[in-house]
This record gives sequence, structure tokens and C-alpha cells, in this order.
Amino acid sequence: MARIIDGTQKNLIGEKLKKLRKAKKLSQQQLSDRLETHAIYICRGSISRIEDGSRTVTDIELYGLSQVLDIPVQDFFK
Repeated sequence: MARIIDGTQKNLIGEKLKKLRKAKKLSQQQLSDRLETHAIYICRGSISRIEDGSRTVTDIELYGLSQVLDIPVQDFFK
């Protein structure tokens, strides 16, 4: 079965997440802390790995990120 993402890149949203987080003036730790209030547990290090494309993102995590950053999920893919 062919993979959707080839090579070392493990997600499609990392760069966009970093831009959105910085636009909201949030550190990776602040984003992690806000996700916890939605019962989504992604540590600061994992956020870093998502942003650099070396970690996958689950649908639940993606939904939580959209809630915390107050954007529709589809905006991660524009």
C-alpha cells in the first residue's frame, strides 16, 4: 500500500501550526497548557516535533488544536 506522505515528513500541518501559534503569540508550552484544558495532552516537545514534521497528528489532536487556536480544521490545510 502506498503511503500518503513519503520521506521523513509525518504530517501536513506542521508549518501552518507554527505560523498560527506565532500569530496568536503563544509559546509551544502555552499551547500545550491550553490543550490540556481541552483534555488533549501534547507536551511542548511533541508540539515542536509536529511543527518540524517529525511527528504524526491524530484527529483528536487536530481538533483540539483547532479549538485552542480558534480556527476551522480545514484552515490547517490551506
